This record gives sequence, structure tokens and C-alpha cells, in this order.
Amino acid sequence: MKKLLSILAMLGAALLSTHVLAEESVHLDEAPNRTADLVSLQRGARLFVNYCLNCHSATAMRYSRLRDIGLTDKEIEENLLFTTDKVGNPMSIAMRPADAKEWFGVAPPDLSVEARARGADWIYTYLRSFYKDDTRPTGWNNVVFQNVGMPHVLWQLQGVRTPKFEDSTDENGAVEHRIIGFQQVTPGTMSANDYDEAVADLTSYLVWMAEPAAKERKQIGAWVLLFLGLLSFFAWRLNAAYWKDIK
Repeated sequence: MKKLLSILAMLGAALLSTHVLAEESVHLDEAPNRTADLVSLQRGARLFVNYCLNCHSATAMRYSRLRDIGLTDKEIEENLLFTTDKVGNPMSIAMRPADAKEWFGVAPPDLSVEARARGADWIYTYLRSFYKDDTRPTGWNNVVFQNVGMPHVLWQLQGVRTPKFEDSTDENGAVEHRIIGFQQVTPGTMSANDYDEAVADLTSYLVWMAEPAAKERKQIGAWVLLFLGLLSFFAWRLNAAYWKDIK
């Protein structure tokens, strides 16, 4: 038992150190929180269905849940229902995992709870950090996720960019070739600011999709804490009254 606990502790420490190194090596921009903005979530849902749901599934999410962001069944059917024929069905895709692994080297992950696993800041920065790299099979690379197998599916919106490099020497004399910015080669259909806004909408939708009941959970939690606070107060006064008679 002690040996098992020791192994688990070592694994935990290794994972923590890896996470810290990743955070230190890449700066993550703060993602705007628009999970309470229904219009933003609707725009994000449209981007998700049109650009992400081709390769990535979201099987823990049903189309019918989009009613919570202000969409009617008719609007869902006419604008977002591309992978199935019923609003009550999950957001699955037709591509088989085996085919995806053969084409991309690894099966694209299900995005149902990806925002909870990665965090909003990671997704927001990742989707804005693609650049053209002809050495990669897909022709694209990413600053946040080096040598990523995913192509830049939003490139038509953002345009084509190439990285600007800077060489620096560390204390051991090793030369580090790092990216300090990007150069726009061809423009996209969106301006840089509009693209950032679109990615913010998509990120907020992914955060909302990871836990659609988050708002209700927080509201219920506040009432539960209030109830426990009142119960604790009455218990404290009852305890004081009880011990007063005994003393």
C-alpha cells in the first residue's frame, strides 16, 4: 500500500512539474468570459458546428441543449443540424476513429469537456497561434502546441501568417530559436480584431458546452451555503442556550 501511494505521489509530482513547465514556456492570453452572453454563445455554436464538428465530436452534448442559449428547434434544424436528423441526438460525427488516426496520426479528441481539461485561456490562445509551416504534413504549426496534428481550420478567417523568429543564447551557451510574433502573408476574411472576437465567442461556447448547467449550479450553491449558514447560526444559539442551563 505504501509503495502504491509512493508511486502515485511521484506520478502526481511529475504531472505537476510538466504542467508548470508548459505554463512557463508559453504565455497564455486571458480569454474573455462571455458565457452569460446568449448572442455570443449562438455565434460560437455556429462556428463550432461549421468548423469543429467535422472532425471533432461532442457526444456528451445534445443539440436540444442549445435551447438554453436562446435557439428554437426550428433554428437549430435549419442552421446547425448537419450531422444528424433529430434535435435530441448528440453531437456526433460520421468519421470513424480508425480513419481519423490514419489520416491525422491520432484520433481528434471529443470536445465535450475539452474546455474543462485545457482551460479557456489555453483554447483562446491556441486558436490564435497557428502559423504556416511547410515542414508539417498539414502545412500548419502552432506556438502553444508544437507539431500539432490539427490543421488550421479557421485559416480562411484569419488568413495565412508566418512566424518571426529571434535567436537568444542562454547561460549555458545554447542558442534558442523562439517565435516573437507573426507576419501576415495573405489577409483573411476577417480583420485581426474581428478574428479575436470570433475566437472569443467560440471559446466561450466551448466553456459553456463543457458544463451547460454551471450557472444553475452556482445559483443553487449560493442558496445552499446561505441555508447552511442559517442552520449553523441556529445550532450555535441552541448550543449556547443548552449549556447555559447546565452550567
